[in-house]
Amino acid sequence: MLTAFARAFKTPDLRKKLLFTLGIIVVYRVGTRIPIPGVDYTSVQQCVDEASGNQGLFGLVNMFSGGALLQITVFALGIMPYITASIILQLLTVVIPRLEALKKEGQAGTAKITQYTRYLTVALAILQGTGLVATARSGALFSSCTVGGQIVPDRSIFVTITMVITMTAGTAVVMWLGELITDRGIGNGMSILMFISIAATFPSALWAIKTQGSLADGWIEFGTVLAVGLVMVGLVVFVEQAQRRIPVQYAKRMIGRRSYGGTSTYIPLKVNQAGVIPVIFASSLLYIPALVAQFSEGNSSWKTWIEANLVTGDHPIYITLYFLLIVFFAFFYVAISFNPEEVADNMKKYGGFIPGIRAGRPTAEYLSYVLNRITWPGSLYLGLIALVPTIALAGFGANQNFPFGGTSILIIVGVGLETVKQIESQLQQRNYEGFLR
Repeated sequence: MLTAFARAFKTPDLRKKLLFTLGIIVVYRVGTRIPIPGVDYTSVQQCVDEASGNQGLFGLVNMFSGGALLQITVFALGIMPYITASIILQLLTVVIPRLEALKKEGQAGTAKITQYTRYLTVALAILQGTGLVATARSGALFSSCTVGGQIVPDRSIFVTITMVITMTAGTAVVMWLGELITDRGIGNGMSILMFISIAATFPSALWAIKTQGSLADGWIEFGTVLAVGLVMVGLVVFVEQAQRRIPVQYAKRMIGRRSYGGTSTYIPLKVNQAGVIPVIFASSLLYIPALVAQFSEGNSSWKTWIEANLVTGDHPIYITLYFLLIVFFAFFYVAISFNPEEVADNMKKYGGFIPGIRAGRPTAEYLSYVLNRITWPGSLYLGLIALVPTIALAGFGANQNFPFGGTSILIIVGVGLETVKQIESQLQQRNYEGFLR
């Protein structure tokens, strides 16, 4: 990987793209430190210091914003509204015929869906920004902080609207920065910004484990966590690269005096076909009961049960539900994202067939059978990746939001592999040596 980056910097046009990407990343990180108007920055910093290592319910969104959520900055919402909008549009594509027709139109239809995603991102940013401002005004953002109710001193309507508009504009700018990276930089811009947001929280999280440790001044805990992290990264790389290749043959066709087809290829079915989406779905679903319990008044029995079992990430009930939801959403997402009937029809239309399998319905049944078989190890792998950091790190008595440790590892490794592949492919295009030199 380091060799690929070194060769890329020696290539002039790739060096420009890499430097442009780094410049956008610097702008993004600066925006995560600029507070929005109407916020008492001193009180926010005091509450952040008191809540260090215990981010509570807002840990997931805070991780995706690179720590900007709890700082209540211009980029406080980060990339999360765009991720949510993309997932919603992807799910609606299967349900709404109009969106499915746009998806099949090619580049024009994809551009239209992208436009809808932008509109939905702005709408979600307004909704989430309003919720964040209301939470900060009520003091629930830092419920254990002594000055949590003084974060927003001026609670007038004008100041509240200004805060919401500022955060919504910040989300739009983040979306624009991601698209700039996609067009003029290296890799997928949204994925790169997500990668940077998560990686920015790693040093402080690791150092918190060291400071809270008791063995050899915390260095044993620190080293153990690093070793577990390296093992997890190696496992993620191994499984993410694994795929089942189903061979496909295309029959020869004579059109006039020319013959077409007669080639062989394969359908790559990844073991982890769903990616990190099931982990995000499961985390978000378990986030809802705890959020409802936090904003509800009184001490009812259901609220007490939720606070006892579904708030702390190391509780057995939370871990069991989290694992089962990840397995369920893995099968659910694979079922809506890969259509065996559609693939079988396209193969039949162009004269393709799987050796030993009849074209048409038998091919669809075979693809569905293989997909179900490889989704089981993929879903179990996702559940283990999401839970092993929780169990391993919680054993040291640290008090961080560990349920999303697996999410961060999956995203960082996935984005890193994809970016390196793009750099290597562009290097091969620029350093190709033919037969004649």
